[in-house]
Amino acid sequence: MRIAILASEGAPYAKSGGLGDVMEALPAALGRIPGNEVVLVLPYYKKIKENPKYQTELICHFDVTLGWRQQYCGLLRLKGRDDNVKVYFLDSDYYFGGRDGAIYGHGDDGERFAWFSRACLDSLMRIGFIPDVIQCNDWQTALVPTFLKAFYRQCFPHTRCVFTIHNIEYQGWAHGNFFDDVLSLPWEFRGCMDMNGSVNMMKGAIETADMVTTVSETYSRELMYPYYAHGLDSVITNASWKLTGITNGIDTNTFNPATDPSLPAHYDADTFKEGKAACKAALQREVGLPVKPRVPLLVMVTRLAGHKGLDLLCYIARKLLWEESCQILILGTGEPQFEQFFRDLEAQFPDRVAAKLTFDLGLAARIYAGGDIYLMPSKSEPCGLSQMNAMRYGTVPVVHATGGLRDTVPPCTEDGQDGLGFTFQSYNGDDFLAAVKRAIHLYSKNRKAFSQLQYRDMTQDFSWDKPAEKYMNLFRQLCGQ
Repeated sequence: MRIAILASEGAPYAKSGGLGDVMEALPAALGRIPGNEVVLVLPYYKKIKENPKYQTELICHFDVTLGWRQQYCGLLRLKGRDDNVKVYFLDSDYYFGGRDGAIYGHGDDGERFAWFSRACLDSLMRIGFIPDVIQCNDWQTALVPTFLKAFYRQCFPHTRCVFTIHNIEYQGWAHGNFFDDVLSLPWEFRGCMDMNGSVNMMKGAIETADMVTTVSETYSRELMYPYYAHGLDSVITNASWKLTGITNGIDTNTFNPATDPSLPAHYDADTFKEGKAACKAALQREVGLPVKPRVPLLVMVTRLAGHKGLDLLCYIARKLLWEESCQILILGTGEPQFEQFFRDLEAQFPDRVAAKLTFDLGLAARIYAGGDIYLMPSKSEPCGLSQMNAMRYGTVPVVHATGGLRDTVPPCTEDGQDGLGFTFQSYNGDDFLAAVKRAIHLYSKNRKAFSQLQYRDMTQDFSWDKPAEKYMNLFRQLCGQ
């Protein structure tokens, strides 16, 4: 099957969050399936262009029409990739080349990614790759299914389009004039793009795509409720017949405690007791905490943002430290009020709290390996990767049972049987505190059961093989195969 995957970011080339991780792993997993031809198309950001690790060759160049505009597009192919995925970059100095720093957050983001969406379709034609399925991701490529139906159907007569929602909070809003001035779509598409007098690109994709997917089964159901859908609940409900959830995997080669180069000691499911003990002691020394092997180390690697449940952790932290023997380690950056809270908490409990307000992938891996209990009380979580990373390293998660957290962390009993971690149902601090205490008590009072829970976590299959096969079943269904 010929599959084109279009996205605004993809690791290792350019990444700002979970979408970048998915765009590294999913194309590779689909490419490993016999008979597949996979193409990944990304913007040629300045950070990619100037990175000597990524050697490219120019295939062709052409102008892309966007409303009354015509902008240059260079089509480049990545050289040296040794799997069954061909990576193409779309070069435009005007939209992507001259900007440093963040991938998103520019004043013309709507126009930038509208151009990218049209340029993707133009590029597929230029290289003669007529896909069976186009898979596009989040609002930045949400215009692809609409452009496909409006302008490109003759060129792609049998191509089906799947739109994947990774995070519905960001929808691609634009002024109502954007429809005529930038998109220049036929008038019959106005209704699907319009929302309260403005253009909503994600709404257009939900209505025009052949199938809509989300990144976990539970999240696909949650999106029909206003609490989770950020205004698109009625649109999602009307499209529920073509909506499905496929829970993400993780890159089990990268996140592998047996080979991770960031770790001071390596281990697997059979040797984790000794390996995690060594990693924990080294981590405690690295972050300035006393080396106490019998005291549970609670860890969290996250963006310090409200929807990650930081308000719950702030609510319970002091009570938890007063009532339980434990240490807390936080890694991340984000909203100033949370950064300040953890600075103050560290100052108040210098021997029990470490706050590393930075971005450090190596330290993140050492935290996954050295921690005992992983905290993830997210208010909402489309899928979440950190809880799977933590389990891969034998760190037991405590999660709010929402979205992908519900799907990947079935609850265990108080004595550590059956499930993979500790969960709480209602989003409130007292329930979160009770779940954390259950985890601490199991660690402190029944180490054998806690170790058995760690072993179950480490032996789960969180690879991309199963999600990739679910995507393939969906693609085959769409294409009548």
